[in-house]
Amino acid sequence: MLKIYGLKQCSTCQKVIKLMQSEGFELSPMIDIRQEPPTIEELERVYQSYEGHIRKMLNTSGQAYRDLNLKNRLEDLSKDEVFTLMLEDGMLIKRPLILDNEKGSAGSNIKQLKQIWSI
Repeated sequence: MLKIYGLKQCSTCQKVIKLMQSEGFELSPMIDIRQEPPTIEELERVYQSYEGHIRKMLNTSGQAYRDLNLKNRLEDLSKDEVFTLMLEDGMLIKRPLILDNEKGSAGSNIKQLKQIWSI
């Protein structure tokens, strides 16, 4: 069973849920990413799935990203500093965040979902 973080009213999250279910994946009930952000270990799994490209994990179009001026600051921050920001504000994380015990994905990019989840 895959663990999923997102927002219930997010149409992108719903679209990805339908895709994953149509591919035969069983998903846990969605966890509200604002109220219960993923753990450091879970973020690390997604980070490894994206081969260290942390920007692929970030909701770059979100208000929290803009408020923190991460577009200009990201290169100066360590991975751990970015993870801390993500834990403090789940809205910095691209949705939905989907995890199993070994890997994870963030967002709705079909090419990336196919690559990570072999669909």
